[in-house]
Amino acid sequence: MARFYRYRLPPWARQCLIVIERVTLPIMIFQLIRTLFFPTTFDVLLLGLLIGLFVAFYLEWI
Repeated sequence: MARFYRYRLPPWARQCLIVIERVTLPIMIFQLIRTLFFPTTFDVLLLGLLIGLFVAFYLEWI
């Protein structure tokens, strides 16, 4: 269903989704390393949010 939904978006919004999808994994890896060395509540919450976003893109919910 997500594939058809993306095609109904304007080209600039579709491009933004593609960029966010490509950038999520490197940012998530950086945040994981940062959380392992300097764990704070904000870092853990941000890492959880990034993992959820990555899973949503992977399962094509977005």
